[in-house]
Amino acid sequence: MVQIGKPIQDSEFEIYINDQFKKVKFSDYKGKWLVVLFYPADFTFVCPTELAEAADHYEEFKNLGAEVISVSTDTVFV
Repeated sequence: MVQIGKPIQDSEFEIYINDQFKKVKFSDYKGKWLVVLFYPADFTFVCPTELAEAADHYEEFKNLGAEVISVSTDTVFV
């Protein structure tokens, strides 16, 4: 079970950043806080305000040594 302050399994996943796909692992973020936002699917009315709010504060997260990854149930191509 995943718990705050405990190590997690080092999984690989694909992200879309700077107009390209990239494979990363949780260990790529070692030494930083990692905020993972899960939401049900793209183009739904569930959670758009939360995603927009996180995007609006992204620089603040970075200044605090954190990275933000949003995870959708859709494919990486959406």
